[in-house]
Amino acid sequence: MLIQRTSPSDGRSSSKLVRDSYFQWRIDGAALNWLEWNNPLWKPNAKSHGNRAEELRKALCTKNVPAKVYVGMRYWHPFTEEAIEQIKRDGITKLVVLPLYPQFSISTSGSSLRLLESIFREDEYLVNMQHTVIPSWYQREGYIKAMADLIAKELGSFDCPDKVMIFFSAHGVPLAYVEEAGDPYKAEMEECVDLIMEELEKRRITNAYTLAYQSRVGPVEWLKPYTDDTIIELGQKGVKRLLAVPISFVSEHIETLEEIDVEYKELALKSGIQKWGRVPALGCEATFISDLADAVIESLPYVGAMAVSNLEARQSLVPLGSVEELLAAYDSQRRELPPPVTMWEWGWTKSAETWNGRAAMLAVLVLLVLEVTTGEGFLHQWFVLPLFR
Repeated sequence: MLIQRTSPSDGRSSSKLVRDSYFQWRIDGAALNWLEWNNPLWKPNAKSHGNRAEELRKALCTKNVPAKVYVGMRYWHPFTEEAIEQIKRDGITKLVVLPLYPQFSISTSGSSLRLLESIFREDEYLVNMQHTVIPSWYQREGYIKAMADLIAKELGSFDCPDKVMIFFSAHGVPLAYVEEAGDPYKAEMEECVDLIMEELEKRRITNAYTLAYQSRVGPVEWLKPYTDDTIIELGQKGVKRLLAVPISFVSEHIETLEEIDVEYKELALKSGIQKWGRVPALGCEATFISDLADAVIESLPYVGAMAVSNLEARQSLVPLGSVEELLAAYDSQRRELPPPVTMWEWGWTKSAETWNGRAAMLAVLVLLVLEVTTGEGFLHQWFVLPLFR
């Protein structure tokens, strides 16, 4: 089962440009995509997860492990609850939970595990289901090689590839999660970047690199350095070529397509950086999918067992375990998580709906006043207002 806490910027982006894009994408994409997707903001992302699930199923079959693969998301269809209901209808008795986050955090994988815990607890069928969770997989050889492949390819698009600064931009989390709650996210992220750079060095790619964190919001302090501040500093230091690597994301969405591709690119160019590039999200890259399949296969002996850390593959900082074990180890304080943006069924944020409605009513009122005061307008042309005189 693939779980993803998919929401607009996970509900945490502070960028006005990103917030405005929830409405913009809904309007701009409607005419083009309506026949295929009722909701062009959400369903292309859901479609990408569906494609990945199908590719994972095929990869498992190729490795002689026939299995059903389900997709469950927190804030859009198919919801986690919908996936669980289908799992029950199919009579599944053993389950491997695979969060689509390379690195583990209380605010991402932990959020989804909280939901699964509550669902499992309230359902007699699920209480007895044997399961295990693959909490993170940033350290896996296939994932590391797939990321290195993408970076190497994009470096080749620059005029002087060896002069390009590789800029890893990760989704941030509140600093208190790491320093007070023991969230392993920062340590896993830093190790992940080191492993990717080690793989690149094997290919004689020794570019300078840095790591920063994006999408902070609210008054609390988040992991530093911040992406926007770092971009400005790099420009001031004379960096002219920058390759952005969205290290937290395996799918394209608002934080890559808007926050990185538009906002951060614009900031970089204003800061003196002359050449900008961006590594695409992994999507359904073959090496990546094959490695996910291997991760699932390696976890099968431990379905229903206690957490273990003696697999032959290189281990993450968070070992395999059940939902309950992982939450007990990393979420015992039950800290409040950054809230997601509340979405209406057709894809707009609730605040956007409110303000768009108010703007529409104000526009109608202005038109009516002009019609009455000037005696001209489309209502007069249609003989509507004269009827009320």
